[in-house]
Order: sequence, then structure tokens, then C-alpha cells
Amino acid sequence: MPVIALLAAIVVVGIEQTIEVKYGTTGIVGLLLLTIGIKAKSPAVSSAGAVVLALLVSGPAL
Repeated sequence: MPVIALLAAIVVVGIEQTIEVKYGTTGIVGLLLLTIGIKAKSPAVSSAGAVVLALLVSGPAL
């Protein structure tokens, strides 16, 4: 069980670092809002985080 938790933590940290390098502080804020919204079961907060991430990803196309 601790091995699975360790692997999950490594994956999460890796994803966060990738987003921070590619999208900067705004990407971290969007990911944080999305994560908090999911854990708190708050659709408004998770939707705000998803919108921030979607705007960052589609920004160059707009």
C-alpha cells in the first residue's frame, strides 16, 4: 500500500512541475482550483480551475 501512495505522489508532483514549467503560475493556480474543487466536491471551484486550464491550453489558438 505505501508503494502505491508513493507512486501516486511522484506522478502528482511530476504533473504539477510539468504544468508549472509550461504554463507558469497561472497553470498552478488552475490546477490547484481544480484539485481543491474535486476534493471539496464543489462544482463551482473545480469548474473555475478547469476553465483556467482550458484557457491556458487554448490561448495560442485564440
